[in-house]
Formats: sequence, structure tokens, C-alpha cells
Amino acid sequence: MSTCATASRDLSEPLAGTAATAPTWLLLEQPGPWGTQALTASHLDAAVGRALERAAKDTGVRVALIRRPGRHADLHTGARHRVFVAHTRPGRSWIRTTALDDPGRLLALDFAALGTGDPGCLAIEPHDAPAPWEEYTGDPLVLVCTNGKRDRCCALLGRPLAADLTASGVHGTWEVTHIGGHRFSPTLVVLPHGYAYGRATAQGVKDVLEALRDGRIVTDGCRGRSAWERPGQAAELAVRELTGEDGVDALTVVRTEGAAPAWSVTVTHTDGRAWQVSVAQVASAPPRPESCGSALGSPARMDAVGVRALRLPAHRVRALAAGRP
Repeated sequence: MSTCATASRDLSEPLAGTAATAPTWLLLEQPGPWGTQALTASHLDAAVGRALERAAKDTGVRVALIRRPGRHADLHTGARHRVFVAHTRPGRSWIRTTALDDPGRLLALDFAALGTGDPGCLAIEPHDAPAPWEEYTGDPLVLVCTNGKRDRCCALLGRPLAADLTASGVHGTWEVTHIGGHRFSPTLVVLPHGYAYGRATAQGVKDVLEALRDGRIVTDGCRGRSAWERPGQAAELAVRELTGEDGVDALTVVRTEGAAPAWSVTVTHTDGRAWQVSVAQVASAPPRPESCGSALGSPARMDAVGVRALRLPAHRVRALAAGRP
């Protein structure tokens, strides 16, 4: 059976620069069936789902539903929904978690503050608080896209991967509704750092987690860090390829200039080095389905066409990192 993932793999479509852009993730446990637009087509109250979408719009927060791998029975009456908030920017990645009876209480959160990575906004007044938020100290969260209503590849390839990971003791494994890039299935994102991977295998995921325990990032199969827009994702991975740098928080995308189809991206290192990366948006050829059942298309890919080391004084690098011109 031909699928969008088969076509993408056969054409060796590049993975770099294809991750969803999400500096912050808000993840709500909701077992049971998921529709194509899961926030409004699941057993979550559709009005709450629509309200969460509106609240998160243009804030840098991506809202998704999650469930444990296996049978998808609904939460029993009185059960609580597990919730995670994760921020992904280098040097200040974090996860907080809570559990609540009424997902609508999440609408009391300051989504704009969450998008900037301010965990202090979770310590809001008790009458508004969804529930006490705790620092999450467990295994990294491994979110495997499994929503077959969105694309059959996510179910055919994602669900077996999630089951294998759970069976082999990867306790942070969850199924997730949508992280983009069906044709790269099985695809996943690892939090709190926000690196996404495509064409994943159970052993490959274990290698990623082992490296993260040592503060390193595996670039094989990496789609990019969700903290950045797509040109920045491609630029960061290009610098890693050039330099061999694998420190998970060593590199930061500090500036992206230009617009499609060409950008200039500045990437800095914690040791003071900096690079300017030229990124071009290119239409993939030959045409291929971007999703199962869709017409043939030419999805845009991000190519790093040049990487140049910059000679900048330390104070200039610090200014860039702080967002100052």
C-alpha cells in the first residue's frame, strides 16, 4: 500500500526545518477517539476546545491532546486529566504538570506569558488556579503522533512505535494528536527541549533519550527544535553539521532576517562563536502527496545553502542573544 510516508522516504525528502513551531506546548490528556481537528472533535467539550484554540492563537503556545498508548477508553467518571506545560528555548527549558477535573479551567492561564516561557505565570491566584502546578522531574516526554483521522500514516506507523516504546520501559511516552509532517511518520517530539524527529524507530528514540541524559542532541533524523521558525531550525542543524556541536543547549537562533524564499539566520554558541546561515525555501521535486489521499504537491523545504563564521566581540554576541540590535 502506497502512503505519503512511503513516497517521502523513497524520495529521500530532507527532514531539517520541518518541525512545528511551538516555543511552548500545552498538553491535555483526553483518551477516547480523536477526529481530524481533535480539540473540537473528541470527547473533550468542543466549546472548551475552541476556546483553547482562540486563547493560544499567536501566543507561541501550541495546544494538543495526549493519551497513553493502548486501548483508548474514556476517563472514568471523576477521573482527572493530566496536563503538561513545556517550554523549549535553550537554557530555560522546563516542564510543569498538574491534574484537573475540568479542562475549561485552563482558560484562566496567561497564554501570552506562557509563550514567552515565564513559569511564574502558573503561580496565579488560588481562585483562578487550575490546580497546584509541580515541576515535572520524570523521563523526557516522548510525544508520538498517532492520529489516524488526521493521516493514516500516523496510525499505521505511529501507534506501533508508541506501543513498542511503552513496552520497553520508555515511561514518558504519550500519543499526541498532531505535530505536523505526516509524511515523515512515525514522527515525534521530545520535551522539554522540543526537538522533533521523523522516520523514527524505537532504538533511535532510545538513543535520543540516552544522549539527552548526557546533555547531547542526536541530529540523525532530527527535524528541528520547535522553539524556532522553520528557517531557524534548518540553520541550527546546519551549524551542528558543520561544527559537530552536540550540546543540547549550546546553540541559539538569535536573529532571522528576510522573507520567503530567502533568509539570513544568525546562530550563536554559548562560548561566544557566531555564524550567519543563508537559508532558501525550495519546492520539492518531483511532486509527491503531502498527506495520504491528497493531490500531488511540491512541499516547501528549507535548504541551508551557506554557513559563514562571524567575528563578533563578546558584547555583540550577548546583545544579539538578548534580542538587542
